Amino acid sequence: MAMMKGFSNAFRIPELRKKILITLGLVFVCRLISQIPTPGVDWRALQGVIETARQSAAGGGLLDWFNVFTGGALEQCGIGFLSIWPYISASIVIQLLGSVIPSLEKLKKEGESGRQQLAQITRYLTIVLCVVQSWGIATMLSHPGALGQAFAGVEIVANPGIGFQLMTVIGMTSAALFVMWIADQITTFGVGNGASLIIMINITSRLPEAIISAWERYFGLAGVQASAPIAELPILVIFFLLVVMGTVMLTQGVRKVAIHTTRRSVGGGNTYGMQQTFMPLRVNYTGVMPIIFAQPLIQIPSALLMKVTDPTSSGFSGMLNRFAQDLSNPTALHLVVYAAMIMFFAFFWVATQFNAIDISENLKKDGSYVPGIRPGRATAEYLDATMTKITLIGGTGLLIVALIPMLLMGWMSVPWSIASFFGGTSLLIIVGVALDTLRIMESHLLVRKYDGFLSHGTLRGRGGV
Repeated sequence: MAMMKGFSNAFRIPELRKKILITLGLVFVCRLISQIPTPGVDWRALQGVIETARQSAAGGGLLDWFNVFTGGALEQCGIGFLSIWPYISASIVIQLLGSVIPSLEKLKKEGESGRQQLAQITRYLTIVLCVVQSWGIATMLSHPGALGQAFAGVEIVANPGIGFQLMTVIGMTSAALFVMWIADQITTFGVGNGASLIIMINITSRLPEAIISAWERYFGLAGVQASAPIAELPILVIFFLLVVMGTVMLTQGVRKVAIHTTRRSVGGGNTYGMQQTFMPLRVNYTGVMPIIFAQPLIQIPSALLMKVTDPTSSGFSGMLNRFAQDLSNPTALHLVVYAAMIMFFAFFWVATQFNAIDISENLKKDGSYVPGIRPGRATAEYLDATMTKITLIGGTGLLIVALIPMLLMGWMSVPWSIASFFGGTSLLIIVGVALDTLRIMESHLLVRKYDGFLSHGTLRGRGGV
């Protein structure tokens, strides 16, 4: 009830109503771009190739992954296929390089001017990634036989050649840069982070397909008989609600480190300090980054390995092919490797982004300290040890959420279109972005003396990635 009243109040504030309408309009434009097919591509032939890849061991899991995060643009090869992902990839690369390249690290500490320079570098890198990725897509569409012998002789492009490749590069790069500009406009004039909202909308655009698949699975559709007992449906619904609750707790969970500030005098005899506050260390500090890193690093090498090996061979080539198939499909090997990579990247991301030494030095400069811990190096070691324990807990929770869709696919034969909403990157992004957006809207409501979305307390967003 409080949630519905909060949405109703949001449209009573002219400024917030304007932001919401701008956001909805720009998001609609992004969805429209993703549905415009690339000129020269036979999208019906492309859908046949994708369906064949799904049924074979030629990388259907990877194609499904791409299709979800592009909002279905893969199936008709829309010019908006790249969407916001080149910009996200460039941002991640710059963020990681900022921890190892002194010049970039210096820019991060130069305030607004430094952030603007980093943003410009990110945009230039986005252009490079768009050109490289769109050229690769154009080449693959022109030569589908490169995906495997099953696709030899299939014609997806009517007139392949340098002209088609240049047209595809220009079209997809322009669309991706336009989407990047739209994301900036949403962030500036709309509600929430534009890039995150576009990704969330791309994912949720597949929800109607998931609902139709579920209806067909449990009730049948258009002459197709149900393939699963109806008693399974309420169990899945309850399980889904529990997973969402757990994901919300994982996203909002923090470890509060007590911080005391000493008394100090600042000009005119004014005395400040002796404050007791806390430093919130997020349980899921890494966000969805470990899953985003781990999924392609498993699927892409396994797809390439299946392509260059012979599945009919009884020798080393056949053994490698079977290994690649086990690694690509939701088998025990895949789950073990996937789990190990998620935990590795969870600690790797924290190690590169959480600088305990800088935090301890800033606390020391501000006259603040952790009770019972000496300022300086001892504080840095304490924060580092605390963050390591938190990362172990957060990484384990992230691991459980990431494995749920695969377990549903393997044990209950739930289609990927349904299982992808039960965990993994999809659910984490939807929950995280929804919380961040609602928190921003709630702050507008509270400033105007309206009730928020909760009866008690306020929403807390992710506060980062």
